[in-house]
Amino acid sequence: MKKLNRILVLLALIGFVGGGLALAPEPADAQMREFTGRIDKLKKKKFIVDNRMGDKVSFNKIDDTEVTGEKDSWKKLKKGDWVTVSWKFIDKPRKAYKIVVLPDKEEAGAEL
Repeated sequence: MKKLNRILVLLALIGFVGGGLALAPEPADAQMREFTGRIDKLKKKKFIVDNRMGDKVSFNKIDDTEVTGEKDSWKKLKKGDWVTVSWKFIDKPRKAYKIVVLPDKEEAGAEL
């Protein structure tokens, strides 16, 4: 009887842990981060974003980098553009997977 109870408890535990793992998000989705700021430096394959609060973060452009928003290509980006960059926390060095170009800060508050 004790052996049967141990087996049932073990099976229940395996089912509980296995079911929890099936519902867990994919590691790539859980590790995605965003950083918003102004482009401080822009080179052929690398750029630095300054969030104007003391943080400057560098990102590398990859072949699959997607540019959306106010501009639609890497070649149209310039120093001073406000952007939100999506990157994976595990990347060393940071890779820019998606860049959303935002309206200039002056234009966003001009209608008030």
